Amino acid sequence: MEKDNDFEQNNTNKLSLERKKKLKDIIASGHKPYSNNFEKSTFVAELIKKYSSLDSESVKSEMVFSLAGRLMLKRVMGKASFGTIQDQSGKIQFYISEKNVGESLHSFYKSCDLGDILGICGTVFKTKVGELTINITEFYLLTKALMPLPEKFHGLKDIEQKYRQRYLDLITSSKTIEIFKTRTKILKLIRNYFDNKGFFEFETPMLHPIPGGANAKPFLTYHNSLDRKMYLRIAPELYLKRIIIGGIEKVYEINKSFRNEGLSTRHNPEFTMIEFYHAFKDYKFLMDFTEKLLKYLLNALGFSNLQLNYGEYNIDFDKNFPRLTIAEAICKFSEDFDFKKIDDTEYLKNYLAKKKIDFKEDFSVNKLQFAIFENTIEEKLINPIFIVGHPKEISPLARTNDENPNITDRFELYIAGREIANGFSELNDPDEQAKRFSDQMQSKVKGDDEAMYFDDDYIKALEYGMPPTAGEGIGIDRLVMLLTNSHSIRDVILFPQLRK
Repeated sequence: MEKDNDFEQNNTNKLSLERKKKLKDIIASGHKPYSNNFEKSTFVAELIKKYSSLDSESVKSEMVFSLAGRLMLKRVMGKASFGTIQDQSGKIQFYISEKNVGESLHSFYKSCDLGDILGICGTVFKTKVGELTINITEFYLLTKALMPLPEKFHGLKDIEQKYRQRYLDLITSSKTIEIFKTRTKILKLIRNYFDNKGFFEFETPMLHPIPGGANAKPFLTYHNSLDRKMYLRIAPELYLKRIIIGGIEKVYEINKSFRNEGLSTRHNPEFTMIEFYHAFKDYKFLMDFTEKLLKYLLNALGFSNLQLNYGEYNIDFDKNFPRLTIAEAICKFSEDFDFKKIDDTEYLKNYLAKKKIDFKEDFSVNKLQFAIFENTIEEKLINPIFIVGHPKEISPLARTNDENPNITDRFELYIAGREIANGFSELNDPDEQAKRFSDQMQSKVKGDDEAMYFDDDYIKALEYGMPPTAGEGIGIDRLVMLLTNSHSIRDVILFPQLRK
């Protein structure tokens, strides 16, 4: 394999040197290898949409179109040649002949390489086999490519190369382009949905003097002028809730957040999410709201009957999303758990030990149940389902449940075996929040580097009074994975973080 890679690298270097020699020849001949401008009149997809269904006679037109894109295929045949040009919308064949452009320009085209960016002008026709084609009347080299395209330019097979050289992936894979176009569409749809519901979008700081809003290890940096440590935000939560305190009742932010954690198919240290807050609502409202949002997205993206294929699963969004407590989920989905002992501390510890799942002796019943859920049940939750009633110890910003003081009014939405959203009724009691922060600080002293810091200013803000509020975060990257049938987060982030 190493010899194959060396051969490929040597071949690439050789081809690159040949192209650099061509570059000198192009300049010497008076041509400009790097043009400044070219006026396009249309995209490939627009021509295909307009003419592909017409017969040969109907296609014939004197209208001249101008296109620009990358040369992806070249067939030279004496005094006439064919090629394929690709822009962001697709590919189309073109025909270039000495009769139309002259011997000199046709000869210049013959010297072009795959990957060069061309500008072409011409009329549309269909070949004898019915392929839509541009009959070139004018031809321009806009950018000389000095590196050859990958030999297998119908999509990169090397996954590492796919992520490290995303530009090559985009050039060679229409599937990749469609994933990121869909991502853009999803973001627009989400914004439209929240804007139409009367939410205001705000931008909050990415540099935080105190990291907060989630249990996560932050990235640390330093501000020279302020002479202080700063942290890349792990969540915008505490700032958005300050805006709620200020009197704006419906707010959201589509944001980049950063968490200094490991890499996996589900985790990237830089990721995108939407966080939103609605005053005078509770977590039950959010579950209804989230279900409607997802069904809206599926309808807008054209999923018939609200059915979505994800890998081996057919996921049904048409029915109401069920709501189960953590204990109910364990009893429903576990195959070897004695549900009669769901509240038995010793049984729960023994079960975790048998499964080789870490826990601490001082874990409460609720935290033991959550450890079992997180490690044995999550992956079984394929169809959309809300899991409610999270332990207070792991929910430092969520309101305590009125009936059970050991849990909070919190939910997580699971689809295809992974968490998609997390929401809760917000804790708005400043004294209780201060106590929770203090408990988090104690955990940090004991070695929990994901525990929260104590945020004095946020406590002061709460003392001015925050109305009853419900808030939620939805992972955009994981949502895009789901809606594009992608199985690694790296497939939906243009430039993911990678190991050396």
